[in-house]
Amino acid sequence: MQQRVAGGGARPNQPSPKNKIYPSDACQFADSTMGPQAVTFVLYSNDGIMRETESVYVVIPAYNEEASIGKVVAEIPKDLVSEIVVCNNNSSDRTAEVARKAGARVVDQPKPGYGNACLKGLEYVRTKARNEDIVVFLDGDYSDYPEEMPLVIAPLREGKADLVIGSRALGNREKGAMMPQQEFGNWLATFLIRKLYKVHFTDLGPFRAIRWEMLEQIHMVDTNYGWTVEMQVKAAKMGLKCVEVPVNYKKRIGVSKVTGTIKGTIMAGYKILWTIFKYL
Repeated sequence: MQQRVAGGGARPNQPSPKNKIYPSDACQFADSTMGPQAVTFVLYSNDGIMRETESVYVVIPAYNEEASIGKVVAEIPKDLVSEIVVCNNNSSDRTAEVARKAGARVVDQPKPGYGNACLKGLEYVRTKARNEDIVVFLDGDYSDYPEEMPLVIAPLREGKADLVIGSRALGNREKGAMMPQQEFGNWLATFLIRKLYKVHFTDLGPFRAIRWEMLEQIHMVDTNYGWTVEMQVKAAKMGLKCVEVPVNYKKRIGVSKVTGTIKGTIMAGYKILWTIFKYL
């Protein structure tokens, strides 16, 4: 049996997201029943005058993802976003070519590292973005569900959050989508953030959204494995309103460059823990 999803074709046996918004301990508001529909939002200034709807930029770091990147770009709701930026991280395959054919803007980052790729993407977005604009991050391996993007950005547009994390822990995960060491690492990292920064997270997931103004204030610098946790601990330390929404997660296409190797797992674990303590 197949389920029809917004922004793409039929997807077999896709679990339904739990349509709730989970606030961090730093912010409180009622649960929502928003579904993943693409909606046009109009912003108002303080005097009630209607102004232009904000832009949404999607940043996707990608290293040797030719088999998946086209699917990811294709399933992003096009009526929701202004531009899709794929950050080609020194790929040796056809990642850049496939991304361009799918309709994405491709920027090249020859320096290896997840954070380096994201920083290159932000370098491009900086030439266009306004303070009120939104930046969405997700991975290029097709493990996320891009059609859930409206759910991820909704708390920002409703003024209920500064940073939204798509939590795989709160959503439905395909069996085997996350390795045991990945699940343990997420649990340990979020436990430490809760104890040390007093903000409740359940995941360091890559699928996330943030206002451009807040992202610039955070001043991201990490060049590799600490990118996601740096954003979260800095947001917590700054007192930003941090919210999690449940997102679904499936097995990626291909082998993970991090949890798929012993070296990658050790290096990522070390860097994540180091980053948590660095910003105390």
